[in-house]
Amino acid sequence: MAEKKNYKKTLITCYIGFITQAIVANFTPLLFLRFHNEYNIPLGEIALISTVFYVTQIVVDTLCATIVDRIGYRKSVVISQFLAGVGLVGLATLPNLLSNPFAGILISVIVYAMGSGMIEVLVSPIVEACPFEHKDSVMSLLHSFYCWGAVGVISLSTLFFAIFGIEYWWILACLWALLPLFNIYNFMTCPIERLTQEGQGLSAKKLLSIPLFWVFLLLMIGAGASEASMAQWASAYAESALGFSKTIGDIVGPCMFAVSMGLSRTIYGKYGHKMNLVNFMMGSGILCLVCYLLAAVSANPVLGLIGCIVCGFSVGIMWPGSISIASSKIPLGGTGLFAFLAMAGDLGASIGPAAIGVITQNAGDNMKAGMLAACVFPVILIVSLCLLKYIRLKKQREIKSQLSVALQHFN
Repeated sequence: MAEKKNYKKTLITCYIGFITQAIVANFTPLLFLRFHNEYNIPLGEIALISTVFYVTQIVVDTLCATIVDRIGYRKSVVISQFLAGVGLVGLATLPNLLSNPFAGILISVIVYAMGSGMIEVLVSPIVEACPFEHKDSVMSLLHSFYCWGAVGVISLSTLFFAIFGIEYWWILACLWALLPLFNIYNFMTCPIERLTQEGQGLSAKKLLSIPLFWVFLLLMIGAGASEASMAQWASAYAESALGFSKTIGDIVGPCMFAVSMGLSRTIYGKYGHKMNLVNFMMGSGILCLVCYLLAAVSANPVLGLIGCIVCGFSVGIMWPGSISIASSKIPLGGTGLFAFLAMAGDLGASIGPAAIGVITQNAGDNMKAGMLAACVFPVILIVSLCLLKYIRLKKQREIKSQLSVALQHFN
């Protein structure tokens, strides 16, 4: 009798994978001022760290499907954990080993960003391929662990710095590295299935020829931009537009945003099987637009803060929901589909915050002007979802018409 596969272990291992991604995405930004003071790196160069991180992820997104086709899911995801761990250890050591500390930081960022990009592409299809019921709920709960990981790394790192001093940040970087290095063993031993049989997945050319595929790309760009724009500017918004201190701004801004987003994904993960995903996403898109408008035009700081925090809840379902719908509508998309979706999401996450920064600067450092302009991102979400509904209704009408013609011929 064949041994029953423990897919719960696979799911927990993937949870840790997303926590790892949260660590590499959120730990280094906490050290920007420390790098500036310790290594005398200009703030203009420090700003390049985030750019290098996201550009590396986008490049990896485009290449990951080819890598998986050649070496398989297990080897690929093990490499992702190894790169994340090694990158964090490099961050702790290379700046002091190389004559140019900034070069050491950038090398480390590139290494762990490669791991992060691979995690983004690989973990979702690994879970999608497992024989779980209510896949969209499972996917939402999976992505909630990125949010809880972000909350954990921000709060625990802040606590570590308060107790031991920020000068020992390199020790904490090594401690965070232990998680992905431990997870290598988990990915080596947990059951991993393929989304499609070898050679059956759609090629990039075939995917690009499907009209629905382009709607999903647009949806992911809107999701990435809506999520990252508020997440990355939440602290600055709380300080400049609402008048909070730096410490309070960090707590009520990115941390509460992540908590709110995590709650959204966890709630849908628990009760999503009782809801219509597209309708839930449509409602969330409208709520997201209201939140951006509230942050942009409200003269009341409390209302502006509520808009910022609730925005996290509204965008929570967008990324995992888009992946779930796309994988169900294009079942033969394989790894290539997930790679394109991740690339589109990362592209939106790169464009959105940059656009807010440029518009805010051109408006005389008026953060509310940037938030008002960012309303276009939830509008993209809503339009994309309307297109999905239109395509679905059109297909239903075509099926009814074909059935009607067939019945007439039969009679």
